[in-house]
Amino acid sequence: MSKIYLEDIKVYAYHGVLPEENTIGTYYILNTELHTDLWKAAESDDLNDTISYADINDIIHDEMKIKSKLLEHVAGRIIAALHKKFPQIDYIKLKITKTAPPMKGEMRGASIELEQSFKPQN
Repeated sequence: MSKIYLEDIKVYAYHGVLPEENTIGTYYILNTELHTDLWKAAESDDLNDTISYADINDIIHDEMKIKSKLLEHVAGRIIAALHKKFPQIDYIKLKITKTAPPMKGEMRGASIELEQSFKPQN
């Protein structure tokens, strides 16, 4: 199995349950792992035989622009959009970290992670 990773994508967005989160916004850090067959591209050196990192990044940024209350909802939309654009993806793991959650104490962030396999079950 081959994998594509996009790591520590930093995006400013407006997600949250509290009204001020939808007005003020904060930075989010996204990490994604995609499983797909990259061997044809390894042999051909042709972008058409792989999935462009730039296209993955564009989908992530486009979906992050859409306000949501829950990070789970944002992650679900991103995973669905990635698989719709690239049905050859067998598995996606996506982690989203809100860097400044409105909670007591200091922390680096609050995160959720969703995984989905698209392989047919036998």
